[in-house]
Amino acid sequence: MEFLTVLAYLFTLLLVAFILVCIVIYITSETYPTIIEYEKEKTFLDASNPSLKHQFPSIEEPASVDLTIVVPSYNEEERLPLMLEECLQYLEDRQKTVRSFTYEVIIVDDGSTDATTKVGLETSRKYGSDKVRVLTLHKNRGKGGAVRLGMLRGRGRLLLFADADGATKFVDVEKLENALKTMVKDPENDHAIVIGSRAHLEKDSIAERSLFRTILMVGFHILVWLFCVRGVRDTQCGFKLFTRAATRVGFFSLHVERWAFDVELLYIAQKCRIPISEIAVNWTEIPGSKVTPLLAAMEMGRDLVLIWLRYTIGAWKMARNRTSSKLD
Repeated sequence: MEFLTVLAYLFTLLLVAFILVCIVIYITSETYPTIIEYEKEKTFLDASNPSLKHQFPSIEEPASVDLTIVVPSYNEEERLPLMLEECLQYLEDRQKTVRSFTYEVIIVDDGSTDATTKVGLETSRKYGSDKVRVLTLHKNRGKGGAVRLGMLRGRGRLLLFADADGATKFVDVEKLENALKTMVKDPENDHAIVIGSRAHLEKDSIAERSLFRTILMVGFHILVWLFCVRGVRDTQCGFKLFTRAATRVGFFSLHVERWAFDVELLYIAQKCRIPISEIAVNWTEIPGSKVTPLLAAMEMGRDLVLIWLRYTIGAWKMARNRTSSKLD
């Protein structure tokens, strides 16, 4: 009897502590994210005349190109040139084959300390600023923050974000587009997301990974399934395609700006009943990752729990019912 009394007392303490934590989280959380932009982030340089600056458009304006590719880049001066070469060669070849096809690439320099912006500007001069634009962030936001600012400035009916390391072969974008065509009739106004997936490579990757990294991976998948997203095998592949309408909902709602942002985007999509399709893509691990596995795993594990908790208690809400979501 004494044991049950102690147990009940401990349970009550834990319940009270949990309620207090929820109250603090609710009070200190921002219901809708404030998307901060600095003056230098509102414009891009003219490739033909570097003294000229042009205003970036907004995702809330009508689309004017077929495809926008956003490339978040942090200290990527070494890996970015190869990725851009493959990406733009594919896009140029496609444009020669289909004359009506139009595209843009937005390179988002996430507060780099190296020559990432310089690499982007050289590419812009080569192809023209109508096709390649560089968004240099005033300070580091994190990958999610960089992707968001790039996507919200895109002109495309479809918008893709792709990692700067070039791990995914760019021609695979056609697989994602073909899947999207079966899901929506009007990519500007209908909601859908198609994500690249490496799940089919999982057995090989486990064989090559250390036991420690395999444990981290399995633990992450379990947390994703428990708290956020079900039915998606690979939430973290940096190759995701959105309709323009889905981009507005997802990125105006996004709160997390670092590694777990992909999971929040998919969580938002599922809660808003936005269709998600997962398509296998070719993927090769490229040396030079900026991620520290243990640190990233701890940060993402915390964020996954907080994503679920904040949306569950109403501390965070989604932008699907907002009439306007302007940048601040």
